[in-house]
Amino acid sequence: MLDVRCEEPGQAPRVFSVYGFAKLGEATQEQLRQSLFCLGCGARAYFRRASSDGKAACFGSLYHSDNCPEYRPSSSSKEHEADIAAVRQAIEQEDGLSIDFDAPVRLGRKSTGHSTASSVREPQGSYDVHSQHTPNTQAKAAGQPEDTLQTPKLGLKKLLMSLLRGSELAGSDLWVYTDEVHRWRAKNLFVNFADAIPTEKGAPRMYWGTLSHADNDMNWLNPTDSREVGIAISDVREALLKRFGIKERADFEGAGIILFGKCFYTKDKKRKIIKPWSQDPKWVYLLPGLD
Repeated sequence: MLDVRCEEPGQAPRVFSVYGFAKLGEATQEQLRQSLFCLGCGARAYFRRASSDGKAACFGSLYHSDNCPEYRPSSSSKEHEADIAAVRQAIEQEDGLSIDFDAPVRLGRKSTGHSTASSVREPQGSYDVHSQHTPNTQAKAAGQPEDTLQTPKLGLKKLLMSLLRGSELAGSDLWVYTDEVHRWRAKNLFVNFADAIPTEKGAPRMYWGTLSHADNDMNWLNPTDSREVGIAISDVREALLKRFGIKERADFEGAGIILFGKCFYTKDKKRKIIKPWSQDPKWVYLLPGLD
């Protein structure tokens, strides 16, 4: 994308070329980043500055409609379509699906395999009222043999790609298992950053969307979808950077993200903070923005 529409609150809309936007001061860029939209379909867009590895500054969007004239399917589009199809099949043909939090992480076109810490931790703490016990839980209580959970097992990348492309997953009644004990209705589990609100007793959700930018120290991430939300990653920062091969702030810009976490208000209740559920980076998935 060479041009975007900027709709800053309280200001008349204006159009920026990537070259003009790149010439703005960094403070001005930061102010405008979450007000950028595709000229073709109106989807939220991002600006990614020139990177140290030679990539030029660009505009992009992971939310383009399929018929948008600005939509340029990437070399990974066939893989993305397969991801979307797998989720669609589960919605249409299955009673539920299981999230594979240990699925291999992909950096661009390369697979790093399982790059989580050697000790994989399950989320601890209370789940919300929509969480239900599976038959396995009842079997354990009765001392009976457990049945293997029979649902399609999909990684976070497939789920995120499906959500970004506007699938029905976020509004579906499909059961989604986060482990063999806890299940949720998809419509109660998946929450876009624009719709994030603190839950009762800090019950977790799968929050998703795209990133506008990170702070200078890469401890805070700012969603494209909402100015009122910040993502605190300081507790998992080093593990996350290593897991996804992130070396600079530009690597976050325009990335898709999904994370299992909790949402709460700042003390003055002017902003909402989302924090990963634990320090294990497997509960977070980052999908690089498109060039």
